[in-house]
Amino acid sequence: MNYAYHAQTDPGLTRPNNEDSFLFDEHCGVAVLADGMGGYSAGEVASSMATSLIASELTRWLSRSESSKHADDLCRLLALSVDKANREILQAAIANPSYKSMGTTVVAAVFLGDRLFLTHVGDSRCYRLRDGVLEQITKDHSMLQEQVDSGLITRAHAARAPGRNLLTRALGVESRLPLEVKIHPVEVGDLYLLCSDGLTDMVDDA
Repeated sequence: MNYAYHAQTDPGLTRPNNEDSFLFDEHCGVAVLADGMGGYSAGEVASSMATSLIASELTRWLSRSESSKHADDLCRLLALSVDKANREILQAAIANPSYKSMGTTVVAAVFLGDRLFLTHVGDSRCYRLRDGVLEQITKDHSMLQEQVDSGLITRAHAARAPGRNLLTRALGVESRLPLEVKIHPVEVGDLYLLCSDGLTDMVDDA
């Protein structure tokens, strides 16, 4: 399976700085995207820390010829790398008053052979376009998503409801962070989109 990687980002019209960050490594099949939050400049610090720490942990392990490529090992590594980034962002916020309350969402992917190993925290998403059908394959960690899951509101209503950005999980908020890693089969011709809510708040799926 041959993969091609492309990225694009824009700070938008609200802030002069860009709180989104991304890194990818074509050789190792690693792609990480984060969307920071916090006070002035702190959001971009958190997102930059997340992408660099997670990507470096993954590429360092995957580039070793003797590293096991067993699915369980890779799932564990993906979770551990996100957990490490979470703890380091928390520590940086404690050590530097200007970084107080900073945090970030993240979506991290490893493409290996015909499988995608995927984890995320918050409302940064991964979509898959297959045979002309676009499908969101992550589920937001947000108050609105919990209301949709419990049947209190519909997905259509959630797209227009206030409070879309109230998250139930983010890096840099709590030391104990629940993490799930999912494995998705990849088919020839698939297109995968990792994106922040800077895109999904502005553009609907259609």
